[in-house]
Amino acid sequence: MAAAEGDGCEHYRRGCLLLAPCCGKLYACRLCHDGAEEHRLDRFRVAEVQCTRCRLLQKAQQRCEGCDNLFGEYYCGICHLFDCDKKQYHCPGCGICRIGPKEDFFHCSKCSLCLSLSLREKHKCIENVSRQDCPICLEDIHTSRVGAHVLPCGHLLHRTCYEDMLKEGYRCPLCMHSALDMTRYWRQLDDEVAHTPMPTEYQNMMVEILCNDCNTCSTVQFHLLGMKCKNCESYNTAQYGRCSLSLEEQ
Repeated sequence: MAAAEGDGCEHYRRGCLLLAPCCGKLYACRLCHDGAEEHRLDRFRVAEVQCTRCRLLQKAQQRCEGCDNLFGEYYCGICHLFDCDKKQYHCPGCGICRIGPKEDFFHCSKCSLCLSLSLREKHKCIENVSRQDCPICLEDIHTSRVGAHVLPCGHLLHRTCYEDMLKEGYRCPLCMHSALDMTRYWRQLDDEVAHTPMPTEYQNMMVEILCNDCNTCSTVQFHLLGMKCKNCESYNTAQYGRCSLSLEEQ
């Protein structure tokens, strides 16, 4: 994909083109390369760039050695990332650059991802969870330019995929755990259940349920609007046993 003079591409603002070590072609960035070729560009193997101003081919560096053109306000000599200043930083744990500011994030070695400081000791860790693909779009999360959203269960979704998911549901697509705090809705559902009596033949019907939020099994009264977990009071439950009459009706 051709880059505008000195501007880079739709992905990054930069003043150079990358010489792809895999195919020897010039591209504005690895994403432009990957979109046009049938193979992927290894960012770590990039050794040469071409200045978009004077067209000099040279080693990867922040300024042009021919015309002093600034290739990027930010430059990482490991990832060979050139871009305007977005408070980026290279994370050794992630192995790639992240958008900062650095002081607002910490690297969780178990999740293998940089997370907001607000989640330190407040999120559920899953081993190398960032190396799994997003269960919504099935695209990579770890190297994605779209931020990751950490669900209460510890699974990750792209932030945009999470927002789209909430338009249709509230549960993690992997484990069915509630993806956000549903307490207020559960209490509203309490009122609806209380004001919606079941037909006579179902009023004493009991059913075995499994709670997707706390994984507790319990026997509760059947109701079409929902069946509440006795342990955590969530309505995110599923029937797993047979319906039966209460003992007093048998």
